[in-house]
Amino acid sequence: MARIIGMNGDTAVAYAVKQVDVDVIAAYPITPQTIIVEKLSEYVNNGELNAAYVPVESEHSALSACVGASLAGARVFTATASQGLALMYEILYIASSLRTTIVMALGNRALSAPINIHCSHDDAYAARDAGWIELFAENVQEAYDLTLQAFRIAEDKNVLFPTIVNLDGFILTHSLEGVKVFEDEDILKFLPPKEPVYPLDPENPRTYGPLDLFDYYIEHKKHQAEALKASYPYILKAFEEFEEFSGRTYRPLKTLGMEDAEVAIMILGSAAGTVREVVRKLREKGEKVGVVSLTLYRPFPQKELIETLKGVKALAVMDRSYSFGSPGAQLFMDVAATLINLKERPLLFNVVYGLGGRDLKPEHVVQIFEKAKKIAEEGEVPEKEVWVGVRE
Repeated sequence: MARIIGMNGDTAVAYAVKQVDVDVIAAYPITPQTIIVEKLSEYVNNGELNAAYVPVESEHSALSACVGASLAGARVFTATASQGLALMYEILYIASSLRTTIVMALGNRALSAPINIHCSHDDAYAARDAGWIELFAENVQEAYDLTLQAFRIAEDKNVLFPTIVNLDGFILTHSLEGVKVFEDEDILKFLPPKEPVYPLDPENPRTYGPLDLFDYYIEHKKHQAEALKASYPYILKAFEEFEEFSGRTYRPLKTLGMEDAEVAIMILGSAAGTVREVVRKLREKGEKVGVVSLTLYRPFPQKELIETLKGVKALAVMDRSYSFGSPGAQLFMDVAATLINLKERPLLFNVVYGLGGRDLKPEHVVQIFEKAKKIAEEGEVPEKEVWVGVRE
């Protein structure tokens, strides 16, 4: 049975973490995720959550503590943002390579300099090559739901990879919504039982992360790569089981108007709602436009994306970040690599938007569609990189 509680994105994530009966929380406060760990500390202090709350001196230490706790068999959570994730960076790779089941909430925020506390996807993209599963929420309800699903996915014995839930800084972390939440006892029916993946046994000691030189390192990395690819059907299974459990549908990608779209936009995070509203209005006028947004970013849903983009003549790939010196920003590169060997594929251009929390307005979306229509008509891309909402 579900009930509705008014919560912002941070409190919704913290409430979900409490409900999954997490064992260990190690985190360091950083805007805009601080509310998450503050709320969890209250739950622990008030006796609402029987967990070890580990106060640490930095984000590097926070994730290090989480790695140890996960390998000891605990259900583990942390949260960070921006510079905090940058300080964790060394341990991101260790956490995934050791196949821990840590769940992390990432309140997406721009990286300095200059200092900015508002939304960019710099931190989400910084983690993209580290071997973590990555999910993106579009609203507060999804932040709650995806946090629950993240534990279900990470702890699946066919998966065993740490998982990030991305929620846009301030836009979602601090925005109030009515969230449909479940009763605690119902949540535990959806989650796997707390069974240590690597049970501690003093009689049979284990070594984790030993020296691994050229004699075996590449084989181990290939095994890790194959394991992350092999996790994909089990992520889909978790989505399907959550739909049966909750009645709410989650898929690797979300679409509107793509059944006959000639031009389309692809996007991540909360701005997808703005694009979707523009698509509805343009389709009412008879325009063949569509939008694709990703719930699952890593592993990248290549097969579904290829199927979805059939018949599209021009695609705008929107990035709330920038990859300096690169042929394109991060999502653009993922999409281009997915489509490169197809005989028939849409013409692509990259749209950089919303850096540091700048609003994406409906008129910006209309401008992007106009550019896409012109590219589709002329059959060429005169300007591969476009910045929108920038004062010239």
